[in-house]
Amino acid sequence: MRVSIKELRGKFDRGFALDKHTLYSNPIGYNDYGHMQFDTKRTDAGEAVYQLKYRQQRKHILTLAQAVQSNILPLLPQFSLIVPMAASNQHAEQPVTAVANALGQLTGKPVFELLSKIPGAPKLKDRYLRAEKDAALVGALTLNRLITNEGRWNALLIDDLHHSGASIDAACDVLRTYEKIGAIYVATLTWR
Repeated sequence: MRVSIKELRGKFDRGFALDKHTLYSNPIGYNDYGHMQFDTKRTDAGEAVYQLKYRQQRKHILTLAQAVQSNILPLLPQFSLIVPMAASNQHAEQPVTAVANALGQLTGKPVFELLSKIPGAPKLKDRYLRAEKDAALVGALTLNRLITNEGRWNALLIDDLHHSGASIDAACDVLRTYEKIGAIYVATLTWR
């Protein structure tokens, strides 16, 4: 998988994305049902995320995890556990959690689903300003206190898409309330 790493900024200690999600998406006309159709070109990472998320193509799970392992992890300090981002929509298998679990197997690091989205939390896709997204995320995430042993650990937070950074920053705010979490690093599969 070809990637073009981008460094991310936010309320985390260090973070990177594998690649841009979409290179272009041009409208080409309406189909027989009145829905606009698009000619879309995605990066390798963007296509893999799209196929995994919307076409349930599980073969992309390991490919994406390996891309994070070989391209992002060498850029990060040591971490002890992996945290998948809380899912916005319910799927039979959560794509981000599946990639986090595959990365956990590749690295020998435990995966903890420390974040959950409150049922009925507002969707961000209809909000365009960062302030609107931040306001919608207040109280939208909860912390699952799943770590039972003593100590404090650095965590790698995994997400599929980095857009404004509002979701990741909200997740970091929640994770920082957990006495078991030290530094927080971020790896996203794509950015928009």
